[in-house]
Amino acid sequence: MRIVDAHVHLWDVDAFAIPWFRDGMGLPRISSVEEYRHAAEPCGVEGAVAVQVADSVEEARWLTAVTAADAVVRRAVLQYEPAAGHPLGATAFEGADLAAVRAAVPQRAADLSDVVGLDDLADALGASGRVLELLLRPEQLGGAAALASRHPDTAIVLCHLGLGHGEPDTEWLGGLTAFAERPNAHAKFSGLLSPTRTDAGLADLADTALRLFRADRLMFGSDWPMSARTHSYADVVAATRRALPHPDTTDFWAGTVTRLYGCPSSRR
Repeated sequence: MRIVDAHVHLWDVDAFAIPWFRDGMGLPRISSVEEYRHAAEPCGVEGAVAVQVADSVEEARWLTAVTAADAVVRRAVLQYEPAAGHPLGATAFEGADLAAVRAAVPQRAADLSDVVGLDDLADALGASGRVLELLLRPEQLGGAAALASRHPDTAIVLCHLGLGHGEPDTEWLGGLTAFAERPNAHAKFSGLLSPTRTDAGLADLADTALRLFRADRLMFGSDWPMSARTHSYADVVAATRRALPHPDTTDFWAGTVTRLYGCPSSRR
């Protein structure tokens, strides 16, 4: 089975600052492409998308250089930092070979009205055939649905089903349903494994995601190395396979991310 991983993280704390990083979090100071490939390739991974974890230009330049040179981690998603006159954000510098820009805004208002330039960002990405990613909390899913409705020509991808390690409830389900009703809405089945989430709980999330998005608007993401604090890469893949025992999930494992992010399998 081909796997193209829609959500991994690379960084080097010694090369550029990551404001949220603290020793003792169970995370490596350097998350390298070599370590990712060592963990992922035995599981059948042929390609991956790396998502920026902070918002500095230095990190953005480093990440796009890494993905430009590697045969497996092929595409970069840069983090959005509003900047006057730059609709793609301060870190999405001119000439960057990026597949998408992520607005990581869980601290913002529920309707996303205080995310400066978000509509301009959506317009610019849609016009250039790129993807807008959203990292947000469940209460903001209604705002995401409204954003997708305002920008029907822009592919919008929700990270971690808008849930992550949280517990699904009626508010989350209602918001996710509203978002999924927009044809340009997509989601990553990523960042969902936790020490307390059972196989049955993950299977319930998979059933909900497939029902709302279908496999052609849904994609696998490992969230490595964040996930490696509690689960090996092989564990993440195995748990996800158990949760999706459906015969036709080619789009989920590789097709959707390849289509949206232009991330074909390995060049080797």
